[in-house]
Amino acid sequence: MRLSKRLAELGHASRREADDWIAAGWVKVDGQVVDTLGARVLPSQQVEIDPRARELQSRQVTVLLHKPVGLVSGQAEDGHQPAITLVTPENRWGADASGIDWQAHHLRHLAVAGRLDVDSSGLLVLTQDGRVARTLIGEREEDDDNGVEKEYLVRVEWFERPELGAEADLKTLFPEDRVLSLRHGLSLDGKALRPARVSWQNETTLRFVLREGRKRQIRRMCELVGLKVTGLKRVRIGRVALASLPPGQWRYLAPWEKFD
Repeated sequence: MRLSKRLAELGHASRREADDWIAAGWVKVDGQVVDTLGARVLPSQQVEIDPRARELQSRQVTVLLHKPVGLVSGQAEDGHQPAITLVTPENRWGADASGIDWQAHHLRHLAVAGRLDVDSSGLLVLTQDGRVARTLIGEREEDDDNGVEKEYLVRVEWFERPELGAEADLKTLFPEDRVLSLRHGLSLDGKALRPARVSWQNETTLRFVLREGRKRQIRRMCELVGLKVTGLKRVRIGRVALASLPPGQWRYLAPWEKFD
C-alpha cells in the first residue's frame, strides 16, 4: 500500500500530513529514508518517524468554536463570512483552561473538521492536526461517516398540522412510530441511514445522536416524517461537549481532551 496510507492506518498522521513528512525526508522504512511521494510498502515493513515530525505535530492546535447562525463553516460564500473570522484573541473564551498561549501562526492551516450549515449553530472544530481531522471526518469530509458520535438539539414544527402552532406539545402529539422511523429505517439518496438515537428533549425539541453526517441529514430526515426544523444546534462531538462555551467565542482543545 502507499506509505502515506500506511502512516494514516497506524494513526501517525492524516495522508496529507504524511505526504509532507515523506517529502521532508522524515520517514524511514526498514531503516532507510523514503522521500518519494507515492512510495509503496508492505504491512510487515518497519516504519519510523523522525522526531522533528513529532515536534511539529505537538505544536499543532485544535480550536473549538461555538458557531452562530449566519456564518459558513468553510470558505466565504453567498455573502456569508467564514467561521474562522471569529478566531481572534478578542473572541477567545475567558474560561479557556487549556493553558495554551495564543499565537498568530495558530491560524495557519486551520481547517474545519465536520461542517455545520449556515443556518445551524453549535460546536465547530477547526484543527491543524491531521490526526484530529482523520478521527472526526476520515480522509474525505464529504463522507463524514467514521463512527464518532455527534449530538444535536433540534427544534421542530409539525408542518402537516400548522394549526397546532410553534409551541405545540409535539412530545405528546407527534406519532411515536414516526420517531421510531427517525431512529432506524430511513434512506437518503438511495442509501439506508445508519441507526440513530432520537428522543424528545422537551415538547418541541428532539435530541439526535448520529454516527454519520450526510449533507443536511437531520433536516432531510425530519422532512421525511412531516417535521420542519426551525433550529439546530450541535452540542457534542465524541467526548467533547459544547458545554458553556458562549456563542461566537472559542477555546483551545486542552491537551488532556480527546474526541474518541
